[in-house]
Amino acid sequence: MTKDDGFAVSRRGVIAGGVATATLGGTAVSAQTQPAQQPAPTTMPVTFKVNGRNTKIDVDTRTTLLDALRETMRLTGTKKGCDHGQCGACTVIVEGRRINSCLTLAVMHEGDTITTIEGLGTEEKLHAMQAAFVKHDGYQCGYCTPGQICSAVATLDEIKNGIPSHATSDIAAKPGVTTAELKERMSGNICRCGAYSNIIDAIHDVAGTERTA
Repeated sequence: MTKDDGFAVSRRGVIAGGVATATLGGTAVSAQTQPAQQPAPTTMPVTFKVNGRNTKIDVDTRTTLLDALRETMRLTGTKKGCDHGQCGACTVIVEGRRINSCLTLAVMHEGDTITTIEGLGTEEKLHAMQAAFVKHDGYQCGYCTPGQICSAVATLDEIKNGIPSHATSDIAAKPGVTTAELKERMSGNICRCGAYSNIIDAIHDVAGTERTA
């Protein structure tokens, strides 16, 4: 303890004062750096026709079409694989064309017609492509199968409508259902089990064509 003109300061007092000052300073800094409270998510109604049925849902504007189908509408046939548009497991058909539903927002599809694997066929009456996948063992674990089937159905429609691919030798001519065309068009759908050959056989079967070199 030191004394100066009657004012005494102990070591304990100095330490206690320092701790108090640091604590108050830290509280002030924490209050200044505290991030502003985030606003509540914005939701909006979206109406589209899904599997032949007019549907209206309220969704967070940040919700992907994939999550809207799975989480809000409980159409869980459409699978979430990579969630980055790289595997094709989430493929659905929108306005007649296949898309990766994980890469698009639900609110972007107001008024659109959407077909998922549930809308292609039923257990009692399979779609021709579904039946062909069963016949040719075009699946193993089955996780990628809904996306594969939706993509295969859209692929044959693309060829029928004359839409060329990178495998089309003459883009001015109508493409045919060749093995090269099918492999190129289905390349965005990954099968980790490796059932690619059987998948191509199934698509050829539905198209009524034979494998080509």
